[in-house]
Amino acid sequence: MTTKIDGLGPVPARVVDTTASAAARAGSDRSKPVGATAAADSVRLTGEATGLQAAVENQLGQSAPLDMAKVSAVRAALADGSYRVDPQEIANRLVALERRMLG
Repeated sequence: MTTKIDGLGPVPARVVDTTASAAARAGSDRSKPVGATAAADSVRLTGEATGLQAAVENQLGQSAPLDMAKVSAVRAALADGSYRVDPQEIANRLVALERRMLG
């Protein structure tokens, strides 16, 4: 089965910059550095986004306090095979984290 599609006109030609600055021509001097083009896109952060960014950077700069006694106890439990995972506790903490994040 074949389907004929009508109404499609000629495809528009692409606009190409043909000025000398657009591209180095074959055989031209390429010993000089090429300048960067100006950025066409820009981003402006709102005051809220700027504050959030500053807070995140501040938190990343601070290290969380470690309870070395607890770390040692977990390491020992892992080494001797007595460490147990409580899936219910993990689920409870995930739900609590979600609640804190939502509001």
